Amino acid sequence: MPLLGQGMLMTFTEVPEEHEQDFNEWYNREHTDERTQLPGFLRSRRYIACEGTVSPKYVAWYETRTVADLAAPGYLALLADQTPWSKRVMGRFSLFQRLTLRVTVDQCFGFAGALSLIRFIAPDGDDAQAALRAYIEGELLPGAIDKSGMVGGCLLENDLAVANAPAVAQGQPVPSGQTVEWVIALEGGESGTVKAVANALAEDLDGATALHYRFLFGTSR
Repeated sequence: MPLLGQGMLMTFTEVPEEHEQDFNEWYNREHTDERTQLPGFLRSRRYIACEGTVSPKYVAWYETRTVADLAAPGYLALLADQTPWSKRVMGRFSLFQRLTLRVTVDQCFGFAGALSLIRFIAPDGDDAQAALRAYIEGELLPGAIDKSGMVGGCLLENDLAVANAPAVAQGQPVPSGQTVEWVIALEGGESGTVKAVANALAEDLDGATALHYRFLFGTSR
């Protein structure tokens, strides 16, 4: 099945080892369900790196109806007033990255236990971006997901206006010099298969980095 919406929040996190148990309990018992119950949020998933030395170690994604749901008043109010457990856990983050993404190409026909993410900076200019998007949609993704064991892939494009909405809502300055990051997500049943496909695909994209994860937990409406 395709993704459930046209928007996605993706977060990359790490905490010191001595706090990982509390971090994972918080994510599984409070945080993902709290987010999934928000208007526009449809499904959440969590992943951990296949190899312990890979950074970022943890990835969470939240499928939303549109990327605009990630700048909705209710969501921004929740960000500004976190639960006590959230404040404790978030205060221990040693790494936190947040992407608010538009789903611009969805060629998923299922989901499975292995995930690879290919992260790269989008080219400058609308024409260059349109050409790369067409290449990914027409050649790169179909070739990747046609491999045995794959269950689909998608192209996700960070929306900086939505990404900066929490800072704007709280009267904080917006960082300068931001670049637009794109992510290709590939899924399959076996980590080795998805990893090989993703590494090969990343070689076709300038400056791309492929990261490999396995499924931990998920919830949906």
